[in-house]
Amino acid sequence: MNSESGENPSETDSDKLERLELALRASNEGIWDWRPGQREVHYSRRVLEFLECGGSRAPNLFLPPYDSIHEEDLPGFRRAVEQSLSDGGPEKLSTDARVRTGSGEWRWLRIRGAVVRDRNGHAVRIAGSMIDISRRKAAEAQVEEERFLLRQLIDHVPVHIYFKDHESKIVMANKGMAEWMGFKEGPDLVGKHDRDFFGEEHWKPAENDEKQILGTGEPITGQLEEETWHEGESTWVLTSKFPWRDRHGHIKGTFGVSSDVTNLVRAQHEASELATELQVKNEAYEEELHLAREIQQALTGHGFPELANPCAAAKFSARYIPISGLAGDFFEVIEIGPDHAGVLICDVMGHGVRSALIVAMLRGLLEKQRSQAADPGAFLRGLNDGLASILERAGTTMFATAFYGVINLRKGTFDYACAGHPGPMIESGGEIRQLAKERADKGPGLGLFRNASYPTLSMPLDKVRRIVLFTDGVLETENIEGEPYFETRLMDIIAKSKETSLDLMLDGILASVLEFCETPHFDDDVCLLGIEIQPKTEAVAGGSVSS
Repeated sequence: MNSESGENPSETDSDKLERLELALRASNEGIWDWRPGQREVHYSRRVLEFLECGGSRAPNLFLPPYDSIHEEDLPGFRRAVEQSLSDGGPEKLSTDARVRTGSGEWRWLRIRGAVVRDRNGHAVRIAGSMIDISRRKAAEAQVEEERFLLRQLIDHVPVHIYFKDHESKIVMANKGMAEWMGFKEGPDLVGKHDRDFFGEEHWKPAENDEKQILGTGEPITGQLEEETWHEGESTWVLTSKFPWRDRHGHIKGTFGVSSDVTNLVRAQHEASELATELQVKNEAYEEELHLAREIQQALTGHGFPELANPCAAAKFSARYIPISGLAGDFFEVIEIGPDHAGVLICDVMGHGVRSALIVAMLRGLLEKQRSQAADPGAFLRGLNDGLASILERAGTTMFATAFYGVINLRKGTFDYACAGHPGPMIESGGEIRQLAKERADKGPGLGLFRNASYPTLSMPLDKVRRIVLFTDGVLETENIEGEPYFETRLMDIIAKSKETSLDLMLDGILASVLEFCETPHFDDDVCLLGIEIQPKTEAVAGGSVSS
């Protein structure tokens, strides 16, 4: 029967220790007990498992020279132990350190202890717990590496990037922005307001714009601003500002991108006959800023262009299923003219922050390549050179595969080029074939090296009824035996769907893949882009050709 205090009076110290051991084992912790002045330290069985050695060979971690502690963690470990042993020191010992185990490997241990002192404040006993935190430390290191890489890339993007709070004070800026403002690094700008650098004729309208964005949630893009500095000099930047939202959609402030167009504006002031040329160059800067806009709008859907002429029409449909908010697949339908358009599908290496940032860069580079959109080979070369240049400056290796084709209803052709991507499926009269199957038909992935060559091939549209572009999230899906879906199954489902609508065919492909892998969701990003070429009679009978 329990005593009034809740303790069992017949329970021995051994029973209590055993109970404590069981509780700590459930939490994956071990206990230790040491009396300063003695060489021996008591370790529980769980601690000995962490140290990978028997009790007779277990080192006393708390005695100098601390040979079992990693040299990088040694100063902090020694300081924590010495403070605990000092007269009148803290009542608790708390430190994390890498400890060499009996196998010679290093293991992160979280070490906590309570210090028992005599009346004079001398430490007479220290006891506590240890737990293996190696996995947590590895995860923290990986997150830190991701942040470092992201920061490197942002600092090498050739535009000024900044984030501001509700009071229009800077909370983050890239290196380019810092140098523009006369500082060395982005953190030097934290807490600064535009009024710290510019006259009221500039900072006041800029602040009003930011208040408007905070109130409406709508961006302000492509705005030419004259910056009047306190020193009296004026510069011009082309600026776009957006609402800065947290992951729950709440507005935290604003962020913007700007590019120096001072020389262009001064040239415009000097010679009015250059106005048209300056407008073109400003538009080029606007396209460069598109890179940063896509960070906010990467997953925003939009309608397809209407593509038709008196003889035929093209209908588009797509399915996009990212496995997370940071996807590496995307597609674009680029309107080149009323009767011809470009279709692009792209798959960036990996997942997470890095691949999403590459997607944002490629989307920005698309705008710069619009003048070459009618030439598939030149278009992919431009994307590759732009991406390779950024990655070289960032000192990192990434790549993306892509397929780009141009549908020209007037010429009746489908021109295409491939950057290491699976070729699309072509359906005509129930017969299915795949484009760009041979090595000679493809160039390398985008971003690996500059000046790569991408051969442009062509086929007549009268041999085409449907085109299906896809990413490898479809082909590489595996069943429970580890067998991939592969192209043959995709070709079969397209052939069986020849009498259904384009939308139903794409839905059928997704259903077929999920049925094959016997799971309710995909393990990789999936992107499908379908095109249907309709003769004039079909186009009229089918109504609108846009999705």
